[in-house]
Amino acid sequence: MTAATTATVALARLVLTDFRGYARLDWHPRGRILCITGGNGAGKTNLLEAISLLVPGRGLRGARLAEIARRGGSGGFAAAGRFASPDGAFAVGTEAEAGAARRRFQLDGAPPRSQAAIAERLAAVWITPAMDSLFRDGAAARRRFLDRLVFAFDPGHAREIGAYEAALAGRNRLLAAGDADAAWLAALEDAMARHGVAVAAARRALAIRLDAALAGGAVDPFPAARLSVQCPTGALLDQGPALAAEATLGAQLARGRRADAAHGTAGAGPHRADLVITHAGKAMPAALCSTGEQKALLVAIVLAHAGLIAEARGAAPLLLLDEPATHLDAAHRAALFEALCALPAQSFLTGTDSALFQPLLGRAEFWHAGAGQLVPAPSFPAPDPGGLL
Repeated sequence: MTAATTATVALARLVLTDFRGYARLDWHPRGRILCITGGNGAGKTNLLEAISLLVPGRGLRGARLAEIARRGGSGGFAAAGRFASPDGAFAVGTEAEAGAARRRFQLDGAPPRSQAAIAERLAAVWITPAMDSLFRDGAAARRRFLDRLVFAFDPGHAREIGAYEAALAGRNRLLAAGDADAAWLAALEDAMARHGVAVAAARRALAIRLDAALAGGAVDPFPAARLSVQCPTGALLDQGPALAAEATLGAQLARGRRADAAHGTAGAGPHRADLVITHAGKAMPAALCSTGEQKALLVAIVLAHAGLIAEARGAAPLLLLDEPATHLDAAHRAALFEALCALPAQSFLTGTDSALFQPLLGRAEFWHAGAGQLVPAPSFPAPDPGGLL
């Protein structure tokens, strides 16, 4: 699928107020590929973070709200985006006042009925330098990565995770107290079973689809990756229908109350899952691959995912690629740029060295970040009109 056959959801305007190092920014990107350059600490990643916060979730940094507000500002922050889409223009905004525990959203100037209403219109996937350790970190980091990929397909996935985690936390508290009412525990375990099986099923379904897409051929020279979810709860779905899986998980939780009280959390459930990634060509776990191979595997997964989203939703997610050239050799960088040009997605790339983006001259829009401002990069020609929205 190419950009010519699929419409693109694209950011047409970004307005920031007291966001990180930006006191005020009013940016009007026009390109389908945006390259943002500047020195360390220039605010490049801050721009991608602002865009990532226009979709539900904690953004690409997972930062606390107080960390996002500009030092010396009001203590709060706001970010708003105007988007072009196949179904017409729409606007998304998010803000938090000083000391607020949660941020508020707006969709076309009004509070949305739910955050899922925004996710139905807008999806974003990202790669950051922090994700270079994804394969070496614990399973929790890989679950978060997988859940973000699932969320782009199924906006209701975040709601299922939230309901499951709330029930799990409630059960943990009751077990820690030591005098929990059995009926109350049973109700929480029933909620954990229902939502937990839904979470496991969504993860499993995407992993199967993504694994099939990757097996169909990686973008040369990126390595083919194989994906699977290691999850006993998900494995129950191989044995029977979802209702049976819910009953089994509920029974496991009931039997495990004493052990779970001793350990402080449940021994069964999708919070124990792990995403297993393998370099198919070498039949080698990703954790044992070189840093460059790990980055190439991650890029291959994100590109395949963007293609699946484009087919399923008619438009690919926004791609936020922070320092994507790091750890990639020249051949892989060139392949990445060619793949981005072919994808029906708006892509945002950052880097300290503008020379790395030389292959995108004439096909991308170049900007320079620094001192709380974003200006067109003067040393690059204007993008070819054929590459604009």
